[in-house]
Amino acid sequence: MAGRKLEVRYEPSGTTAHVPPGTTLFNAAHWAGIPIESTCGGRGTCGKCKVQVLEGHAERTLADYRHVSGGLDEGWRLSCQCEIDGDMVVDVPRALMVPKAATMGVGRFVLLEPNAVKYLLTLTTPTIVDARSRLRRVIDALVIEGLEVTVAPSVLPRLSAVIGDDEVSVITATVVGDRLIDVENGDTTERAFGVSIDVGTTTVVATLMDLRSGGAAAVESTINRQAPFGADVLTRVSHTQMHGPEGLEQLRAAIVATIDGLLGSVCATAGIGRDDVLEVVAAGNATMLHLLLGVDPESIGHSPFIATFLEPQDLRAADVDVEIHPEGRLVLFPSIGAYVGADIVADMLATGVAREPVTRLLVDVGTNGEIVIGNEDRVVTTAAPAGPAFEGGQILHGMRATEGAIEGVVLDVEAGEEGAVRLQVIGGDVEPLGLCGSGLIDIVAQLRLTGLLDGGGMLLSPDEALAQEHPLASRLQVDDEGVRRFALTDDVMITQRDIRELQQAKGAIATGIEAAMRERGLTVAGLDEVLLAGSFGTYIDPLGARVLGLVPPVAVDRIRAVGNTASEGAKMALLSFREREVAFELPGFVEYLELSGVEDFNERFIANVGFPPLELVRPGAIAGDPAP
Repeated sequence: MAGRKLEVRYEPSGTTAHVPPGTTLFNAAHWAGIPIESTCGGRGTCGKCKVQVLEGHAERTLADYRHVSGGLDEGWRLSCQCEIDGDMVVDVPRALMVPKAATMGVGRFVLLEPNAVKYLLTLTTPTIVDARSRLRRVIDALVIEGLEVTVAPSVLPRLSAVIGDDEVSVITATVVGDRLIDVENGDTTERAFGVSIDVGTTTVVATLMDLRSGGAAAVESTINRQAPFGADVLTRVSHTQMHGPEGLEQLRAAIVATIDGLLGSVCATAGIGRDDVLEVVAAGNATMLHLLLGVDPESIGHSPFIATFLEPQDLRAADVDVEIHPEGRLVLFPSIGAYVGADIVADMLATGVAREPVTRLLVDVGTNGEIVIGNEDRVVTTAAPAGPAFEGGQILHGMRATEGAIEGVVLDVEAGEEGAVRLQVIGGDVEPLGLCGSGLIDIVAQLRLTGLLDGGGMLLSPDEALAQEHPLASRLQVDDEGVRRFALTDDVMITQRDIRELQQAKGAIATGIEAAMRERGLTVAGLDEVLLAGSFGTYIDPLGARVLGLVPPVAVDRIRAVGNTASEGAKMALLSFREREVAFELPGFVEYLELSGVEDFNERFIANVGFPPLELVRPGAIAGDPAP
């Protein structure tokens, strides 16, 4: 259970932040959208982030004595070192320099201050009087930039090759965090890149980011090579249980190979070398991150669902066989629980769910449906086991969202027979091959809206539809086993069994939403927005989701598909050390609800397998809907 939040008011703007105890004034200011100047990444070495504490307790730190000196008695402190242990009022001087920024995530204003930076340094010629070592000359030059660094051993052999003794040396020093990892001759500051990775159970997405401009240089996605070992996290955990260390190594090697392939692709697309990639920031569910590091996830698979680690990790990429700059870093987002992973923390970062007064419901729809609900005052999260239906699994003609997949369906009962079924197919004018998740939701919602599917999820029989003179009666069939089905094309059907699979999946997520809302003390009227996240969430029709009861019955214009926000959150943390610190603190802000401990879960799940009454969810049924 997360503890109480403390309030900090920042003057002269009067902006407030509500944050967990132990958050620094610097990070809390960023939560509230107030930029405080810094060049050292909040490490207490540049001395630029001074604020004046007007009310509240503020311990003095060694960094304060070093950088603040005479202002301590007046409440001046380094904001990056001052931890909040009670309500406070703080005055923030106007920033002398506001860093570059970009809009990322879901309308988030992100200051471009990456953790990996290249510095152009000019080193004077040594003399008998100034006989400092080459290393000391670099370290001293970085101190002027506001940095105090440790040094990677691999830097030492490069110093003599890069720094001359009889002339002024212009070099580029590469610093990741507080670690000097490289020195190069001349100006190479334009070649500074990082990669964000969304390590999905099914799909892995890599984005190559230019750390100077904040722009995406290349994006690639591919199937997770662990897929042959199981479609979901539980089957992969089972693989490690059945095959022991050998099975664990198979899964680790598979995800490392997946990431390696993506890194090669994005670097080739952008025309850069792997040495130009200084850092990788990755988010994914807890099982995927365990497998990436070769950590046995067995304990995640059974009660009480304990992970070996949930905390953020900062590792030398080469130690995990991730091939970038030899001293580059691999940073993993923290997780909240065994089934609410780092990808959901990245979702929260990208959407601002925990940082704004607006009350939002965030649903990351997939095999494991993660749910986040709340605002800056309190956030509750949970996870519901939805199964593979949303990704085309266990559906007769189900498939992934690739070329040939039907991703959208409209049934027009006013049109003639030829125009009654309109399909949107990935790839444009190509032959429909099957149904992906968004197409599955669309067709079931359309069957419901056109009266071919009752509230319990039963398709009309061909005879029943003919008796009603339904315009689409000819598309209803019964197969050799007596299973009812609806023909979208001659070769692509949706069956009664498919609909039952979808009902099970959406029932689990809907019940998880109900439980989280009840825990948070919210009703539908208290929801300002519903956000559908994940690559799949991008393509869900908001009305269809409401008609099926996948999301609560709110106005369509308050249901937003926000896309792959896990990938967006990882990019934000790659480009801004401030956003990274927020991400690392988010788990302490969130209350996790384990659905297996909800007493009436089964009863509520059974109730949610059916569909809501049409009069409550059809187009125009709710105030704020566009005209039907």
